[in-house]
Amino acid sequence: MSKVEALQVLLLKKLDEQNEIANTSHLEFEGKKLTVQDAQSAILSLAARNMVEFERHDVEVYTLTAEGEEILKNGSHEAKVFNEICASMSGLSIGELKDKLGNTAGLGQGRAFKLGWIKKDGDKLVKNTDSVEDSTPKLLAEIKELGSHKDTKVLNDLKKRKLVERNKLMYFSLKKGPNFSLRIEKLNTDLTAEMITSRSWENAKFKDYNFSAEGIPPNGGCLHPLMKVREEFRKFFFELGFEEMPTNNYVDSGFWNFDALFVPQQHSARDVQDTFFLKKPAFTDKLPDLDYVARVKATHENGGETKGIGYRAPWSEEETRKLILRTHTTAVSGNMLYKLAKNGFRPAKYFSIDRVFRNETVDATHLAEFHQVEGVICDKNLTLGDLIGFMEVFFAKMNVRNLRFKPAYNPYTEPSLEIFSYHEKLGKWVEVGNSGMFRPEMLEPMGLPKDVRCLGFGLSLERPTMIKYGISDIRQLMGPKVNLDLIQAGPAVRLDRED
Repeated sequence: MSKVEALQVLLLKKLDEQNEIANTSHLEFEGKKLTVQDAQSAILSLAARNMVEFERHDVEVYTLTAEGEEILKNGSHEAKVFNEICASMSGLSIGELKDKLGNTAGLGQGRAFKLGWIKKDGDKLVKNTDSVEDSTPKLLAEIKELGSHKDTKVLNDLKKRKLVERNKLMYFSLKKGPNFSLRIEKLNTDLTAEMITSRSWENAKFKDYNFSAEGIPPNGGCLHPLMKVREEFRKFFFELGFEEMPTNNYVDSGFWNFDALFVPQQHSARDVQDTFFLKKPAFTDKLPDLDYVARVKATHENGGETKGIGYRAPWSEEETRKLILRTHTTAVSGNMLYKLAKNGFRPAKYFSIDRVFRNETVDATHLAEFHQVEGVICDKNLTLGDLIGFMEVFFAKMNVRNLRFKPAYNPYTEPSLEIFSYHEKLGKWVEVGNSGMFRPEMLEPMGLPKDVRCLGFGLSLERPTMIKYGISDIRQLMGPKVNLDLIQAGPAVRLDRED
């Protein structure tokens, strides 16, 4: 007979004698108190046969600590201090009291003062009353018997003194079920082919289905929170008539990442402190047509055919051929605009959402790789008003309506605007994006007509994801500190709702 079967027999006998069991924690099994785990296994099996009916109870009880048990047995520390001082007749110094009682002197002295049992007379501790009532052991005895006390102040005081501790107790109450019997009949759990063939299933008894039992969670794939938010952004862009750009090249040349965008070759963003450079191969052997490269070079050095004056600095082909991990998806946007000019201009709206890389120090708000959401609108005679108006339309899709725009600097956009929104839950203005009008020094060398204007905007994918999922440390979103439970159990996101 197994342990569970033996326990089932015990429970059935007790029920046969008493008709009900009020508290299973009071029962003993094999010379020990019956544990919750053992009781639960036996009770659930009997309940499945309708032999018993049960209720589960979860209660809080207070139990004595080791120090509490010691005080219950030998009296409180303050009583020992009082008794020792009384026995000395003339009082004791603090040192003498410690020599006699050890650590008890320090533990009981303060409380004896607080209760007014002792006082200080010169350098001596003397009694302040003739007799005292040591109530602590009585309170502990009551709590030990009942598991609690009617006065919460008493419980809190004893808990603060570390004489009692609060614990959760679970137990079961039982009564006879409709099929109660002292004999436990084995029930079949499966209908087998043999039972069907022999027709023994007609007289067999089966265990009832437990339709409330939780099934085993299936192991399956799940979308990362970033990918859920990414899909929401893609939906917004498609609804607004945008075309998605191909962004499957993490490695790009300095030409497309910087030079084609009119970023000077002396710019700090091109230093190893900010950009990841490839060692092998270190340079690309592919550049666009030589005429375009020559126009970009002339624009950097002296303004070329534009109205600008360039950067008045030498332009190096070796620098432009360096291979890097792209620092922004604008490298892809520039390539798409060049193809648009080469194939014959038409109004266009492009977007991309993909990974970019920066040589950043990793902390709670920065990673060396993150995702950039970028949009580009290209048409004739666009203005800054069109940019601001479209930003209000775009962010309204995410239920972000209270926007502010702040002038900013960007090498390839002029004017440039940082976009802020007031976040009600955070109680402050939060930067939500960056935007601007692409400079003629970027567009004209590509071959786009002079009256064509392009507006661009971008934002991080991580920031709205962190706000939506309540994540304060970006390292919990990507990298080795990711909470896999969040990824597996995280709900689908709706950026167009506040909740």
